[in-house]
Formats: sequence, structure tokens, C-alpha cells
Amino acid sequence: MRRMLTVILSAAFACAVVSVVKMVGAQTRAADSGPNSRGRVEGVEKSPRPLMPAHTFSIVARDPATGEMGVAVQSHWFSVGSNVAWAEAGVGAIATQSFIDPSYGKNGLDLMRGGASAEKALESLLAKDEGRDVRQVAMIDARGRVAVHTGSKCIEAAGDRPGLNYSVQANLMSNPRVWPAMARAFETAKGDLADRMLAALDAGQAAGGDIRGRQSAALVIVKAESTGKPWSDRIFDLRIDDNPEPLKELRRLVRLQRAYNHMNAGDAAVERKDNEGALREYSAAERLVPDNIEMVYWHAVALVNMNRTDEALPLFRRVFAQDPNWRTLTPRLVHSGILPDDKNLINRITNVGTRPGRTRRR
Repeated sequence: MRRMLTVILSAAFACAVVSVVKMVGAQTRAADSGPNSRGRVEGVEKSPRPLMPAHTFSIVARDPATGEMGVAVQSHWFSVGSNVAWAEAGVGAIATQSFIDPSYGKNGLDLMRGGASAEKALESLLAKDEGRDVRQVAMIDARGRVAVHTGSKCIEAAGDRPGLNYSVQANLMSNPRVWPAMARAFETAKGDLADRMLAALDAGQAAGGDIRGRQSAALVIVKAESTGKPWSDRIFDLRIDDNPEPLKELRRLVRLQRAYNHMNAGDAAVERKDNEGALREYSAAERLVPDNIEMVYWHAVALVNMNRTDEALPLFRRVFAQDPNWRTLTPRLVHSGILPDDKNLINRITNVGTRPGRTRRR
């Protein structure tokens, strides 16, 4: 059966009026006394002209219960996730935004993979960056230690709020209430890491969001430990590149990804000969997206392979009624070994839902 992998990463963010680099360990909580905004510093050496503006608001976070780590972001900038969001299982997660330098993502992960803490990794990269005053970068490592920098020349309103196992940061916002609202939402939200990160983005938007509006969003979440197969280590890898309601669309895709995660788990259970476990996973997927007939179809195929054809036929009937192409597809699965090479069985499936006298043959 098929396995599906969704790969979607996003574009770029920006900074605001802040002049201090803040480094915090895993047990640090930000003070609860308002935004981290500061005035410009007189006499600061002029930075090189930035080339990639990506002004946005984002969160990097880790779930202490599961060890999963991720990045979530929204911006009024096309395809923000493709350059802003970086994450690697067993290593950490990074948001690089404002007038972004995407090398903070790759190099930061390299340093943390080599044993550096988030703080040491960010400190090292900032020291070598002549454009640090226009950067906004947040990192979290596999132990939950966070580090965040908001450059002194980021565009107002800009600031950050680090906390236990997370950091929120924003620039070019409509007001300085955005990132404190994100922090409160993340700390009080229920659910898994994706739910809590989405709550933070929703709160940032509700507080005013990007002063220019909204266009794109992204969510990347990776496993706590690397399997050595990066393609299987991403739990969510979703990107909305251009949409008038990017957060609404992102939530829709998160729900769909959850369903396909259940489908993949069902396939894995079939391979282990765990039939009941497979059916539980397939049923969970269908409950999340009941109108997705492909999920119903592969559920039915799995039942046939478990010698439970009577249970499969109503599912095939439902699928064929909505799209007859699935009926045409069914006999083709025999050659690939996905359905048994049994002519009577295949005829029984493909004839389901047909009127007497309209029997279909392979």
C-alpha cells in the first residue's frame, strides 16, 4: 500500500526595535512584565544593506513530554516557511527572520548537532554576522534550551519573549502586544505541540499581527530522536505560501496531516500483521476527514487482505458511488500484489453497487 509524505517548508520573516541579545536556558522564564521592546542605540555602526526581508511572527518550541520540537510562523510575505523554519529530529529547531540570513538555519543545526547548546550556537553565528543588527533569530535545542536575538535595527514593533521550552518573536508588527499574547497562549493552551503552537499564532494575529496583513504560514515539527531517515522524522511539514487566510488554511492542513499520519500508522500495522491496530488507525483517519474517499478505499483494500471482504464491500460501494475511477483502478492492483490474484474476488468487488444485468468484468 501507499505511503504518503507531505513536504512543505516556508519563506522568511523580519525584525523590530530591540537592541539586546537574550540567551536563556531550558528552565528560564521570561519576566511577565510586558514586551521586550527597546529604543534604537545612538552611534551603532551602520549594518550592510539587507537583501531578504521576511517580517513575521513565529514560535520555536519543544514538548517536554514527547521531546518533539518545531517552528510555526505567519507573515505578510510570500512563502515564509521556505527560508524561516528549520528543524531536525534529535537536534533542535530554528526560526531565522526579519532581514533573514537562511544560513542561520543550516549552520545553527550543524552546531547543535555537534554538541553546542542553542545559546552557544546562536552566540557563535551572531559574532560572525555583520548584519546582526537587522536579524531576528530564535533557537531551541533537544534539551529545551532556548536562545533568541532581536537586532537593534529590526523594524518596529519588534521583540521576543522566551520561556520554558519555547520562544516567541516578532517584527514589523502592528503593536508590541503581539509576542506577549503569543507567549500567554502557548503557556495556557491544551493539546499536543502542534495545537499549542497554532494557538500561539492565532493569539498573535488576534493581537494585531503583521502591520501589513497576512499572506503565508508554516508549521514544521520533528521527532525527539533521529531515526537516521530524515524523511520519516517530520511529523508535520506544512506550508501555506499564498492565501488570504493562511492560519485557517494551515489548521485545515494540520487536520489532514493528522489523518494521513494515522493512515501511515495503519499501513505499518498491516506490515506487522497487527490487523486490529491497522483498522483502529484507518478508522481514526476517516473520523478526521470523513469526506476523503481515498482513505475509505485503502481501508477497504486492507480489509480484503485480512479476509474480511464482507466488511470491505460497503466501503467500496461508497467510494465507487462518488467516483467510478476507483472501480476501474481496483483490478490493476492485482499486478502490483496489493490485492489477491483472484478473479472471482475482484469481480465481486468491482460489481458492488451495480444494477442486476450490468455486471462488470475485468
